[in-house]
Amino acid sequence: MAHFGFLNIDKPPGVTSRWVVDQVQRLVRPDKAGHAGTLDPLATGVLMVAVGHATRLIEFVQRMTKRYRGTFLLGRSSDTEDTDGIVTELVTPPIPTPDAIAIAAAGMIGTIEQRPPAYSAVKIGGRRSYDLARAGKQVHLAARPVEIHKIEVVAYEYPQLMLDVECGSGTYVRTLGRELAERCGTSAVMSGLVRTSVGNFSVADAIGVDTLSADIIAASLLKPTEAIRHLPSFIASVQEIAQLRNGQLLLPALAPTENEVVAIDAHGNLVAILERRPNGLHPARVFPR
Repeated sequence: MAHFGFLNIDKPPGVTSRWVVDQVQRLVRPDKAGHAGTLDPLATGVLMVAVGHATRLIEFVQRMTKRYRGTFLLGRSSDTEDTDGIVTELVTPPIPTPDAIAIAAAGMIGTIEQRPPAYSAVKIGGRRSYDLARAGKQVHLAARPVEIHKIEVVAYEYPQLMLDVECGSGTYVRTLGRELAERCGTSAVMSGLVRTSVGNFSVADAIGVDTLSADIIAASLLKPTEAIRHLPSFIASVQEIAQLRNGQLLLPALAPTENEVVAIDAHGNLVAILERRPNGLHPARVFPR
């Protein structure tokens, strides 16, 4: 039977997100697998892995709010902005007060411009930025807007600072820590990171990579509709399902005004995602029976 859904995996430290996907891939072949948001090797926590046709829903998971707990060491810098790189201690750096840290954190709430680190998965001319950086190439990435919903100081005892961060897609938490430190006249490197949740997917519910088996995957696979539960949905009739699978426009009388609408069958199975066009709702992604 084909796999179709998501796995909430607690990524261990010291491995890449791709490595985790490979562990899933070998157990679900010939179905595909892919992750919905890279975690650095240093990081742990929620890594959502899409399996089968759920890979077509990855972008919806990527849009979800992420929550992190990050640990930083102030008064240090690194080429990778974390302790996996070459760490250099600053000479007699200032020691920010708790109030200064809190003020700096509060000033970063909202939409900010953030320049991704050179050691990142951003592609430049088809190559990953970190591959170019490791090859000694100069990497200059353009700043881009990211949304920061919350930065909470959990603990601070110089040089260690622990933050809870809630943010939107594309945010680099290690860069966020460095930028916060710079607002206090110093620098910082990230020494630990846990992604505690992605949307409603929590690390408390995640499964370990070392427990993976064909049976565990079958028992743990989350319905694909979990990735789009925030979108309005309707139960399509047998006739409407046939129309959708023929790529025809659908104009339900009670269609909501949102730009994306989910069609499910009478059993709650995902049929299609429709996008609003000037002449009605159009099946943008149609899923097999």
